[in-house]
Amino acid sequence: MNQSPITPEIVQQHNLTFEEYERIKQILEREPNLTELGVFSVMWSEHCSYKSSRVHLKRLPTSGERVIVPPGENAGVVDIGDDWCVAFKVESHNHPSFIEPFQGAATGVGGILRDVFTMGARPIAAMNSLRFGHLNHEKHGNRNKSILKGCVEGIGFYGNCFGVPTVGGEVVFDEAYNLNPLVNAFALGIVRKDQIFFGKASGIGNPVLYVGAKTGRDGIHGATMASAEFDEAALEKRPTVQVGDPFLEKLLLEACLEAMRSGAIAGIQDMGAAGLTSSSVEMAARAGTGLELDLTLIPQRESGMTAYEMLLSESQERMLIVAYRGREREIVEIFNKWDLDAVVVGKVVEGNRLKIFHNGNLEADLPVDKLTDEAPKYERPLENPKSKFQSLKSTTVDRRPKTEDSTEALKMLLQSPNICSKHWVYRQYDQMVRTNTAVLPGADAAIVRVKETRRAVAMCLDGNARFVAVSPKEGAKLNVAEAARNVVCVGAKPIAVTNCLNFASPERSEVMWSFSETIDGMREACEAFETPVVSGNVSFYNETEGRGILPTPVVGMVGLIEDTRKIITQGFKSDGDLIALLGVTNDDLSVSEYAQTILGLTTDELIESGEVPAIDLNLEKLVQQTCLKLADEFLLESAHDCSDGGLAVAIAESCFSSLNREAAGAEINLKSENLSNETVLFSESPSRIVVSFTAGNLERIKAIVQEMNCPFAVIGKVGGANLTIKINDSEIVSVTIAEIETVWENSLESQLEN
Repeated sequence: MNQSPITPEIVQQHNLTFEEYERIKQILEREPNLTELGVFSVMWSEHCSYKSSRVHLKRLPTSGERVIVPPGENAGVVDIGDDWCVAFKVESHNHPSFIEPFQGAATGVGGILRDVFTMGARPIAAMNSLRFGHLNHEKHGNRNKSILKGCVEGIGFYGNCFGVPTVGGEVVFDEAYNLNPLVNAFALGIVRKDQIFFGKASGIGNPVLYVGAKTGRDGIHGATMASAEFDEAALEKRPTVQVGDPFLEKLLLEACLEAMRSGAIAGIQDMGAAGLTSSSVEMAARAGTGLELDLTLIPQRESGMTAYEMLLSESQERMLIVAYRGREREIVEIFNKWDLDAVVVGKVVEGNRLKIFHNGNLEADLPVDKLTDEAPKYERPLENPKSKFQSLKSTTVDRRPKTEDSTEALKMLLQSPNICSKHWVYRQYDQMVRTNTAVLPGADAAIVRVKETRRAVAMCLDGNARFVAVSPKEGAKLNVAEAARNVVCVGAKPIAVTNCLNFASPERSEVMWSFSETIDGMREACEAFETPVVSGNVSFYNETEGRGILPTPVVGMVGLIEDTRKIITQGFKSDGDLIALLGVTNDDLSVSEYAQTILGLTTDELIESGEVPAIDLNLEKLVQQTCLKLADEFLLESAHDCSDGGLAVAIAESCFSSLNREAAGAEINLKSENLSNETVLFSESPSRIVVSFTAGNLERIKAIVQEMNCPFAVIGKVGGANLTIKINDSEIVSVTIAEIETVWENSLESQLEN
């Protein structure tokens, strides 16, 4: 075996601590060579091993009556009935998207699609959760605009060319993401229950095949790069960002599904982070077997590649397949038919060793279990910085608002970056390819039909990072609740969760405290809603030059609609319909869009002295169950979650953001005894849904809400060309729908042009 001296500098370059290096020497009972060090470095990286998060993640609920495949595989799988299942997952591509926005975001989409079709599922929907710095930031504004444009273009390019509809997501702006954009990609696919595949290298003697694109030098050390914070030299890491080919991935999808249907595949795994290394090691670990691979046989697009480079390359559109012995020729012929490489490069062996050969030499001989299950696991220190968090309620009174005119405040909120229309983003995505999309981007949740059935699947991505920054546990509960509420608002019952947990360096005790608290909050809420976490991703080290992002857990909620006739959309429909509020408004302006946009508080000020809304999970469930019961009886014309910007924004959006129809005005009369007008209009209390219905359904609706004991109040009616809001019979807001729709629609594009 080739042995080169490993210096302290080489150990540091591989993002390993000296303690970890000593542990490697103890495991091997010798010095590793450079190839072996590279394998350890990627498999023990935070990105692959979850060495700082595993002790906390195990507290999440992961089982339930619908769960078919829990966390641990490429994607989670849940049963939706009629022998159909959905496979889904969300994953980060934050670091690559900062370095090279277009390719970083594009390959993030490609990677999550492979995670889904590796399970045997055909992808039918994609979403993304995007976070950027302020577009008008004095120092970083131009860079933030460039990152936004590049990421959106990359997402659209890959998804559109591959042929999967991008049906929803979220776009958030905050100064905390100025040099740390977050690109979280979600995909969902559909699969028959008896056609699910797993990433296991099972069957001693079975051949191992490399299929897909040729291996190049792009993406080497991508997993290690994703496990380190950035500095001013970050852009020099462009070679660690992969380059994707969506047309080739489409061929790979069809070839993989055809090979799966042939019955010749025993196991299959995507070559994602850490490429051939992680795919081979993880497949062997799941099966409790060993592998022998000959890298000389690997299809290469560059000459002179070393074993180190081939093992760590993250070239895209590649898979590792374990075939049943004697049937490898079938697989080769299928992939060749789709103009893809398929080569037998090794075999499954007894024991637990990964042996790598190249040009006749043994380049690596490593124990599989030490690379995976026995990778370092850290219980890092937790420090509670809770003393910072004081009530802001008195501050909101003392801080002079930018305007005291509620109509003007509403317009300012509607054109603020986090509330304004994201059509500039969505229209770059193909939303209707495959013709399954029932509810398009911009709604509370997207809906995709399950063909040949009456069923549909709803999905959304949500993550209010400000809430989590102020109170991680309560903020996490609020995030899960909002995600569940969003799928309820389109008529779907929440059934399962995937998450992407984006945090700063785990080596900082306050970050790990926040992470641990977030897990506890997420666990409590997921148990309350009976939505187990079936897949997910942890992304640490999201910081640059010592400045970390806000703790940003993104919740991907999936819901089930048994009958597509019961789908609800958020826009008001007909003049004369009644408008009502399910739930109760409280004094929750403290950490709101109003506090930031109208009162002018910075994110740091909100975090230091804010107070998040208190959530009663029982009330939240009651509001959601009531909405679903009303939808089930076909009593609702519309439903819309009340969240960012509060009740006034939710009503305004219901007036103009519904698709394929003209805007509808509304006359609202709210009652309040002890809340200020600003609080009534813009408070971000949870557990509230704005609904509309025909006047003829009022008595039946009253009977249901009384039976459910759900807070309910009729607050107005649909009609006219204006939005008028009265509080205690005094007119507070009066504006034409055309005016507020214009400011809402054009805001993002005008910021990008300026």
